[in-house]
Amino acid sequence: MQTEWLIHNVNIATMQQGDKPYGTIVDGLLAIANGKIAWVGPRGAAPTFDADNTVDGNGGWLSPGLIDCHTHLVYAGNRSTEFEQRQQGISYAEISAHGGGINGTVLATRNASISELMNSAQQRLACLQREGVTTVEIKSGYGLDLETELRILRIARALGEQGAITIKTTYLGAHALPPEFKGRSDDYINFICDEVLPAVAEENLADAVDLFCESIGFTIEQCTTVINRAQQLEIPIKGHVEQLSYMGGAKMIAHANGLSVDHLEYLPPHDVKILKQHNTVAVLLPTAFYYLHEKQLPPIDAMRRAQLPIAVATDCNPGSAPVASLLTAMNKACVLFGLTPEEALRGTTINAALALGLKEKGLLITGLDADLLLWQIDSPAELSYAINMHQPKQTWVAGQHV
Repeated sequence: MQTEWLIHNVNIATMQQGDKPYGTIVDGLLAIANGKIAWVGPRGAAPTFDADNTVDGNGGWLSPGLIDCHTHLVYAGNRSTEFEQRQQGISYAEISAHGGGINGTVLATRNASISELMNSAQQRLACLQREGVTTVEIKSGYGLDLETELRILRIARALGEQGAITIKTTYLGAHALPPEFKGRSDDYINFICDEVLPAVAEENLADAVDLFCESIGFTIEQCTTVINRAQQLEIPIKGHVEQLSYMGGAKMIAHANGLSVDHLEYLPPHDVKILKQHNTVAVLLPTAFYYLHEKQLPPIDAMRRAQLPIAVATDCNPGSAPVASLLTAMNKACVLFGLTPEEALRGTTINAALALGLKEKGLLITGLDADLLLWQIDSPAELSYAINMHQPKQTWVAGQHV
């Protein structure tokens, strides 16, 4: 069999469900051809290959490429002053009520040039890539007008066109109320539905539509209006829900057959079964939980009992999660939320792929995209156990050696 890459003398965390942790293949072999995994399995069962390139894994581990399924990567400025305020006891809600928070970033982002936004986003993206992230979701939501929202989404698309990474884009107009719509939240929702969403759809700039259903965000009724319009335009749905209070947003997203519901600290256990029934992925964002000094934990045990797919992401943003390290998010998911290292890795591979509607990524099985990482580690648990101690030794994205 002719292949472009052959990796041997390696253990493989396929992340397939089964009786072996991490879907492990000990002393495995993996072949890549035409951007796909051409064969994977135990070395002793492998056919004969004629490979252009052969890699000795030195007894390390292969894993799927990591997937960060929730980021706000394109923005201008920073909010270190607000970080100081929170450390002095001022809440995130209070900061937002006084014109800070998201609207502070909106002003900076509106005033930034395309090159400034592109350059800063590239720097954050490079941090993720160094740790083995091969797929990233990027949301808009720091423009909140037509021009800047389209600019953010175009920049996100352009980042993907530069190669060596897959970018999925999400329109998050219902993120906060912009200053020009102060006191007119219903009018802003109508602006989203009547003007911005059609323009986003016309340019095919968004793979999904997100919204912030929260006491400091938008109501169930307002979010339902956005959902209905997105569905008319045939754009998938996801949502920031149950982060600071219980609004019933997760149920709303699930009933709309949404891809994912994200945050979920205030999700009641009895709503978990609704998410499972609608194949809606639960996305945990432990770095935001950490930065905001939150105490309310997501209902992890109920998610496990329901066998609900749990994803983990950075939430990389300038306010509540200035973190460009998915491995750190995995560690915090374990330490703060009680996930096992296997659940954390599953949450940044196969379950993160599901949260983005990607059926061709997240597992190391024959026929899927050859997004994979070679690590010099003794166990996959090390990826969640240690902070700033591991980077992949080699990376492939769609079969291309990076």
